[in-house]
Amino acid sequence: MRTYSLNYILGSLLFIAACGPSVHTDSDGGGDDDGGACTEGTHRCEGLTRQTCTGGVWQNTEDCPQACDNNLGCTVCVPGTGTCNGDTAHECRPDGQGYVDEYCDPLMGSSCGPDGVCIGPCSAGTLGQSYIGCDYFATQTSQLVDPSFQFAVAISNTSAATANVTIDGGMYTTPQTITVATGQVAVQYLPWVPALKRCMTEGFYECGPPESYGGLALNGAYHVRSDEPVTVYQFSPLDYAGPGGTNSGFSYSNDASLLLPTNAWTGNYVVPTWPMWNPGFTNPMPSVLAVTAYQDDTNVTITTRANTTGGDGAPSFTANASQTVTINAGDVLQLMSDSGDLTGSVVAADKGVQVVAGQHCTQVPIGYTACDHIEETAFPTEALSNDYLVTAPYLAGTINGPRGEVVRITAAQAGAVVNFDPASVSPQATLSNVGDFIEIPMGTTDFHVQSTGKVVVSQYMASQDAPPAGGAGDPAMTLAVPVEQYRLNYQFHAPTNYADGNYVNITANAGQDVTLDGAIVPQSSYAAIGNSGYSVARVLLSNAGNGTHTAVSSQPFGVSVYGYGQYTSYWYPGGLDLTVIPVE
Repeated sequence: MRTYSLNYILGSLLFIAACGPSVHTDSDGGGDDDGGACTEGTHRCEGLTRQTCTGGVWQNTEDCPQACDNNLGCTVCVPGTGTCNGDTAHECRPDGQGYVDEYCDPLMGSSCGPDGVCIGPCSAGTLGQSYIGCDYFATQTSQLVDPSFQFAVAISNTSAATANVTIDGGMYTTPQTITVATGQVAVQYLPWVPALKRCMTEGFYECGPPESYGGLALNGAYHVRSDEPVTVYQFSPLDYAGPGGTNSGFSYSNDASLLLPTNAWTGNYVVPTWPMWNPGFTNPMPSVLAVTAYQDDTNVTITTRANTTGGDGAPSFTANASQTVTINAGDVLQLMSDSGDLTGSVVAADKGVQVVAGQHCTQVPIGYTACDHIEETAFPTEALSNDYLVTAPYLAGTINGPRGEVVRITAAQAGAVVNFDPASVSPQATLSNVGDFIEIPMGTTDFHVQSTGKVVVSQYMASQDAPPAGGAGDPAMTLAVPVEQYRLNYQFHAPTNYADGNYVNITANAGQDVTLDGAIVPQSSYAAIGNSGYSVARVLLSNAGNGTHTAVSSQPFGVSVYGYGQYTSYWYPGGLDLTVIPVE
């Protein structure tokens, strides 16, 4: 367990000592003995003094009262230092602005080391800040699919050793254990949690709108822990074709989410969802957000952008009125609006939380059949940026080109001025308040988004019958990854049962070579994205293997993964780093 202390420890010599000395290297990787030569505009620390390179020499720019970090500047403490208390490490947070108590879990092969931080393949310091980790919580959200189709997680082993995985919580009364060989994937079906699914009646197609709106599921998330680094994806549900209970046909309602490990969770999120939809002949399909804790006594303050209906342990929320709820490890607070749109809602917690958001079942755009469940795991505000590349999904055969999508850009910083390349996508937009958003109507154009402040970029795959209709797929949701969070390598999973095709969009610098499953993606596969200097290749993935794929390059690049079935689809970001990105 980790316990965040968000109170800055001002003026305490004890905690300054716990942070350790402020060791530094030059920003360009050199040492101190550089004769004063430096790269213009770079920064470094000399003891507690922040320096900036001006005119080719280092100039003192700020005296830090407690600690100085080369990349972060003045901090409360230096990341990578701490003190041990048994199996618990009292560590400086990655942003240097406080402390975190990390439990060095022996089940995950961790222990508290000589520098006062957890060590081992699954320690936070070893893992770094990315989608690869050892400690996850799979969280179901409101979903109308016939419950005979099963929720599942796919656990992909990225390490060089066999991963031993333990799953508990949710509907399990005893822990379940599985092993995942190196480079392989294991799929684990997980029973539906009725308090989260909200719709458990079997029917010919689906069970319909929620039986009630909102709820607090105590220990409702499935806790997934591994002793080796893995990646975890949840599928709601995994299979789209029967037989399944009373429904021997298709599920008609699927999506997937990339799960983030707990060491990358923070307490700050701006949530992208989708508006409620009232089909007219039944109750509304709600906009949804679900917050999961991994530590006891987590105080979560939520400011919703729409009214929510409480019940089953969840209070009702009034739009734009903050309210705090305390939840414990594994608990899931699910809020649902049957009258509005939760996009732009703000979640602030005093300990790390996970937010999964989306919609019970919706059309994209509203008015085009058919509806589908959508969901995605929100990125922490700290990991957001002002620079994104947006690429449309692809469908071979009937369309043989990009499918339609709707895109939303939501402000995570007030006053963000957003520009688009090509400019034909949208005029410049100013988002005055946190949570304000602009919606780009359905289209197939790839484009570059740049803003003066941090934003969230969410993408929504169009309904199957929306033009250009292609006879496959339906609404699904993903998030665009900040360019600064692109990686050199990925391992991701695409279920082989999606018979209408699995794809990956690879976004890279123009002319950059990316190797996918051992073969270089031909340069002829790429199309330019405006004048950004980046290009995208949309590649059909082979279903011949077990669904696990790898992509590597010598320069950072991005991946987005999706697949199609009959009147259903899934979509998720294939991976990302989750480092703190300051935007000035």
